[in-house]
Amino acid sequence: MIDVVSTDQAMRQAPAGVLDKLRAIDTPAVSNAIEQLDVRLRNEGFADASVRCLTPQLPAMVGFAATGRIRTADAPIARSLYYERMDFWEFVERSPKPIVIVLEDLDPQPGRGAFFGEVHAHIGRAMGAIGYVTNGSVRDLPGIARTGFHLFAGGISPSHAYAHVVDFGGPVVVGGLTVRPGDLLHGDLHGVVSIPEGTAGRIPGLAADLLAREGEIIRVCQPGAFSMKDLRSMIERNGHASR
Repeated sequence: MIDVVSTDQAMRQAPAGVLDKLRAIDTPAVSNAIEQLDVRLRNEGFADASVRCLTPQLPAMVGFAATGRIRTADAPIARSLYYERMDFWEFVERSPKPIVIVLEDLDPQPGRGAFFGEVHAHIGRAMGAIGYVTNGSVRDLPGIARTGFHLFAGGISPSHAYAHVVDFGGPVVVGGLTVRPGDLLHGDLHGVVSIPEGTAGRIPGLAADLLAREGEIIRVCQPGAFSMKDLRSMIERNGHASR
């Protein structure tokens, strides 16, 4: 177990007011903006299609990761009840807010049982959590939907089986995305993206500029107004069609 990232350290990723601006942007726009910064490879920093959004009706989720690892297929060596790890919940409660709980299911076939359900959504909300991301399963979808809690998961299961926390507070890998405690995450119906440290304040402006340039391309593609010459000129002026 690794100590939780301090609030001050995590918040340096997001100057005051930036979180609200990020919530107004969709995840592809955030991803496009990060690409403009050239701070990581374009095939990194996001969860793959094995982790899908189960709450597509909600606006964007923006929060700081509280990480852990679970198993569900086999019984734990000790502590037979899946909700017994109060030390894990204390770790979550101390994490920078708003919190996104990120749990990696370590089983060879993740998702046999669901660690997270309606009760855990209410516990998480009481501690300042707004969302849950896992390569495993979830359950109680209607009950969770009523809480407004964001869900990103690899699947759905009717049972928690032997769901239990193995450890917490270190890096995890969910859908090919490495997440560390305190990482700033952005997610919506398209998936989950990790925002590199120190870049959050630049993303809203970059995204707005890219969306404006994309709007110009879309306008020349409308029925009755399209010409290949105009499209070529627009793409050359904008560099590329980014979406």
